[in-house]
Amino acid sequence: MADLIPPDATTPCLTVRARGERSALEVPADTIVRAYKQYGALLLRGFTTDLDIFAQFAEQFCSGSVFNESRSRQVLDDSRNIQSVSLGTAAFPLHPELSREPWKPDVCFFACLNPPRRLGATTVCDGSDLVDRLPPALREEMAARRLRYTRHSTPGELLTWFGTNDPSDAQLADPVAGCPFIFRRDGDQVQRSFSRPFLHRPMFTDRLAFGNFLLFARYGIDRWDFPAFDDGTFVPPAWTHIVREVGEEITASVAWRRGDILMLDNTRFLHGRTAVVPNDGRLIASYFGYLTFACANEEDPPGALWRQARLWPPRP
Repeated sequence: MADLIPPDATTPCLTVRARGERSALEVPADTIVRAYKQYGALLLRGFTTDLDIFAQFAEQFCSGSVFNESRSRQVLDDSRNIQSVSLGTAAFPLHPELSREPWKPDVCFFACLNPPRRLGATTVCDGSDLVDRLPPALREEMAARRLRYTRHSTPGELLTWFGTNDPSDAQLADPVAGCPFIFRRDGDQVQRSFSRPFLHRPMFTDRLAFGNFLLFARYGIDRWDFPAFDDGTFVPPAWTHIVREVGEEITASVAWRRGDILMLDNTRFLHGRTAVVPNDGRLIASYFGYLTFACANEEDPPGALWRQARLWPPRP
């Protein structure tokens, strides 16, 4: 049976190390589930992994998945929502996957199909440990606030939610059942928005966690107005600076080896990456899913579509 090696100061994940098994599919699913619930971050190492094995491994735990429509990703398996990670070379700040959308997935799976020759590590940070290390007064302020994510709707999004790209005011006030957005007119455009707690409780721990889009927005794409507080005021820059500094203190790197599979609780852990060497062949596959063994997010609308099948959000 595979060895289970607990996290330490240099490895933030429970390592599931092959001991005679050829693929991760030979590790009992209930072993993976128990370890995931306890640790939230698993690194499966020493196994042979190809695209099909990766897909089968991820799908056995999920009821559905979501396509990440962000740019610079290569589609690796269109029918199974498997893409590469971003093919750019910039370092990425810590973030939970798709936390800018209401369908933020429960779990992230990554598989190393071709390791980088150097650099290109994935960084991992426990969002609950981050909250525990914040100044107590700031933690209390954050826990009392909510964030609102507001963007202009594209014609494709309006068509998805209203069946027309030019909905009436009456339609904007009454979108289809299960729609996670509130809509309002902003001049000749339509805004869509949703809100989430500034700090939240992950799926498998009662400890509060930091797990929103703030760090990526501020330090990845230089957006200081998105998300904002739910009253429309901006989050103080000092807050995000403190969060970044505390997060950097407890962030560890996963240096990829061929065949590695990384399984992260996206409700608890943040991830990022170091800079990538151009044209070094780094190829990391990704799958973002919704777990069959977890309760739905209490913020989800009833019967959330993304928990039932593959979700393909309208393209920006």
